[in-house]
Amino acid sequence: MRYWALILGASSGFGRATAIELAENGYHIIGIHLDRKATMPQVQDTMNRIREKGRKALFHNINAADEKAMRRVLDDVEDRFRSEEEENYIKILMHSLAFGTLKLFIAPREEDMIGRNQLQMTLEVMANTLVYWTQEVVRRGLMAKGGRIFAMTSSGDQRVMPYYGAVSAAKAALESHVRQLAIELAPHGITVNAIKAGVTDTPALRKIPGHEKIVEIALERNPHRRLTVPEDIAKAIAALSDERLYWMTGNVINVDGGEDITV
Repeated sequence: MRYWALILGASSGFGRATAIELAENGYHIIGIHLDRKATMPQVQDTMNRIREKGRKALFHNINAADEKAMRRVLDDVEDRFRSEEEENYIKILMHSLAFGTLKLFIAPREEDMIGRNQLQMTLEVMANTLVYWTQEVVRRGLMAKGGRIFAMTSSGDQRVMPYYGAVSAAKAALESHVRQLAIELAPHGITVNAIKAGVTDTPALRKIPGHEKIVEIALERNPHRRLTVPEDIAKAIAALSDERLYWMTGNVINVDGGEDITV
């Protein structure tokens, strides 16, 4: 049996770290990412590090919210799985897409307020894609019993920050999707959980206006006096993929060193 991990958002941050960690733990990687020429060297480096561990790295530079592109990728995965003598299946699906609009809901000028299309796009990419990809993977029989699905959320699911309204709504929706999928996939033996990371210095964080203050507060609150790093999340996901954790599903799991419980 050959195990694969399908990672949405595999080229940076949590997705990249998890791809490398899972490769170290014996998984081949299917990576979905959306990168321009300037960031492609990091994509290639990620693939090289996976292959150095003796694992396969199949990366696709597409918009994960594009239905036709999603189907093309999974058509390719099916073809590859069928062409090999050894049985293959996706054991882990990780949703780590961080692409949304950071604008105020209410502002003095209309052009400074978030628009309908921007709000819908943020929810579609950062929340609804979890459902679409899960539907297709399960419908095609690519994830067998014992599969694990993880979705990256944040403390923005409940807390309010300037410019973060659309992303906050997406994170809340994402957690709702996790609960619903957990119930519906239980008869299939597939678990679904959300991972709530502590504040982490990723490209996504740096796009938030005032992120320096977010980092400062996190360093004060975290009892370890450091930020969460992507590798913390990667190691947690590798551990949570253990077959003995088949009874853990529908949760929001904090992986933050105690940051969220301190005042």
